[in-house]
Amino acid sequence: MKQLQDLRRSLGANANYAVVKNTLAKIAATEVGIEGFDDLLTGPTAIAFINGDVVEAAKGLRDFAKANPTLVIKGGVLDGKPLDAKEVAKLADLESREVLLGKMAGAMLASLSQAVYLLNAPIAQAARLAGALQAKAEQDPSILAGGAGTPAAAEEAPAASDDAAEVPADEAPAAEASEGEATEA
Repeated sequence: MKQLQDLRRSLGANANYAVVKNTLAKIAATEVGIEGFDDLLTGPTAIAFINGDVVEAAKGLRDFAKANPTLVIKGGVLDGKPLDAKEVAKLADLESREVLLGKMAGAMLASLSQAVYLLNAPIAQAARLAGALQAKAEQDPSILAGGAGTPAAAEEAPAASDDAAEVPADEAPAAEASEGEATEA
């Protein structure tokens, strides 16, 4: 009797545990439309009716069966589908609903954080560009007037091109004359 009380406590508040007759359990299963359940109804049988978290009840049964080898888990029915003992053990190995919901929420939060980062990147880049433009404008106020000022390389380039443009006057007509002679021949 004490062991049954311990078993009921380990199942949780949302589960009922009852020892049943096999013939009555078979009749009830066929009336409800559960098939494949008849094979489990041999020898002494007890059924746990679970209204809450199935994983919590499966863990309670598994743990109690480890401590009390006389309890043998034959199988079960979940959402109208029969489960064998291995499937019930897999169900018991799952993490609780709260832990799974927490993991799912964490994964969703990570995805949202990545999305926020990706959507924020162009805005942050534009802000950095505006900051760089402001720093440049503080150094050279002419940048805001529509010009970039006169770069140092541009000031030296005209001086170099002026040297190339200065051709002695006596060489220029000779170059033209030599072109003209080439055309006459």
